Amino acid sequence: MRATFRLLASVRPTARYLEPGQPTGITGLPTHNAPRSMLLYLYNATLEKLKAVPEHSVYRQSVEAVTKQRLAHVESVVPPGYKEWAAKAKEILKQEPEKFRTTNTATNEMLGAAKVERDGQVFVVRQLPSEVDMRYQQWDGEVNDGPELEGSRTQEEMEWHVKTQFERAEALEQKEVEWEPEPQLTAEQIAELENKIGAGLIEEVIQVAEGELKLTDTMIESKVWEPLEEPAAEGQWVAFERTA
Repeated sequence: MRATFRLLASVRPTARYLEPGQPTGITGLPTHNAPRSMLLYLYNATLEKLKAVPEHSVYRQSVEAVTKQRLAHVESVVPPGYKEWAAKAKEILKQEPEKFRTTNTATNEMLGAAKVERDGQVFVVRQLPSEVDMRYQQWDGEVNDGPELEGSRTQEEMEWHVKTQFERAEALEQKEVEWEPEPQLTAEQIAELENKIGAGLIEEVIQVAEGELKLTDTMIESKVWEPLEEPAAEGQWVAFERTA
């Protein structure tokens, strides 16, 4: 049951919204700021990765079934103003596709917002800078060569400096994309979605989806669908069967 002290924000006069970052009633699990778009991305990414697993694999069949069922539940709940937002988002992607590359070709750095496809669906993944306390950063072994040498530069050095600064400015300009996040679900819609999925708070559902996506890589690497190198002894698993 959802904690009754979750903070509700009156962002719009006709509906109530959960305040991102506020307590959910579970220690260390704050209210998520965009649960619907996060789940859509995680579920589509999982389905795409599962294509690397043979269709006869019981692992793929079970995970696909659960993922598709929960994906359908998430898609069935649409936030207010979604159609208008989606039309605007498609127009921005169409007009300025160069600002949504995964990396900048000049500096090979990750851009602030990148267009990616997962299982046929298009998503814009935003790279938000994380705050790092420099007091906890360890020395990386780089040698300090002292201050920059003074004096006149060679023509080659000046050309390299100008090129580097230009590429850096271009990369920063491309990072500045005016992208409006997907509209929020109302508190009532989130409660409805939680009841449909039946696996706790929506934040807990997100944690499970994140774990499943990571586990898929491990299962593919281990090739769990292949026979054991040494076949199990006859009757080894009988005690674990439902009819035992």
